[in-house]
Amino acid sequence: MVTVEIVLLAMVAAFLGLRLYSVLGKRTGHEQEPVARPAIDERQPASVRQPVGSREGLSPAPVIDSPLADSAAQSGLRSIANADRTFDPALFLEGAKSAYGMILEAYWKGDKEQLRFLCDDDVYESFVEAIDARNANGETLENRLVRIDEARIVDASYDHPMARISVRFDADIAALTRDANGAIIGGSLTDAVETHDVWTFFRDVKSSDRNWKLDETDAV
Repeated sequence: MVTVEIVLLAMVAAFLGLRLYSVLGKRTGHEQEPVARPAIDERQPASVRQPVGSREGLSPAPVIDSPLADSAAQSGLRSIANADRTFDPALFLEGAKSAYGMILEAYWKGDKEQLRFLCDDDVYESFVEAIDARNANGETLENRLVRIDEARIVDASYDHPMARISVRFDADIAALTRDANGAIIGGSLTDAVETHDVWTFFRDVKSSDRNWKLDETDAV
């Protein structure tokens, strides 16, 4: 009898064990799925990106060295560029060449209004005096700027708020002078003459007026 009871208990225990395994061994759908993690050496390194800003609104870098200027002018150009962040020696030189031609043309034609706009008071008065003397003698000029061979900045300075830049012009000019009767009294339009001038321009860098004016003229 004892043997039979032991066998029956063993069978019941085996049955319960099988039932318990059948339940515990199955997934119910509520278990948390395992998260696959990459190996440390396979992970991509974190990247930090610098914001890409626009250059709009930034002031131009000051002039360091300009191939268009003599070494004696470099320090002055840097001072001007620090005071006026829009200053560009190349653009200035192009404007100076245009002014050179315009001022010469105005003087030759006796256009005082144009000279008044482009020149400082002292230079303007000098041009007007020469024009008046020429007119008093009945003389006229038929000069022509053939070409500017070279224009180069030879000096520059900044004395707050005034900037001054001297430019040497090497040019060829055909000059002809007629008297009151129209007769040629000097020069020729077929033979251009080499001229070498140093003109100094100035501007108040704090002024809203962007124009440079002629401050001084010297012949080399």
